[in-house]
Amino acid sequence: MNADKLKQYIGLFGGLASAVFLFLHTIGIQFTWFNPTSIGAFSGVLVAAIPFVLIVYGVYKNSYIITEKAKKQEKELKRRGLK
Repeated sequence: MNADKLKQYIGLFGGLASAVFLFLHTIGIQFTWFNPTSIGAFSGVLVAAIPFVLIVYGVYKNSYIITEKAKKQEKELKRRGLK
């Protein structure tokens, strides 16, 4: 997933959430916890969580100790003197 797709997914989720909350507000259901402070806190969590997930994925993809295929690749790289 590249940055453009990630932005599209975030926009899709934000638009869907906005539509749902607007619909619920029009039928009289209000959320007291849905205010600028809670939105700011949620944004902070997203800003911290997205890089964390990307880094964990990168570490997983560049690790040779997790899967059998990766262990075989590491062994072959060592045999060829590339590692």
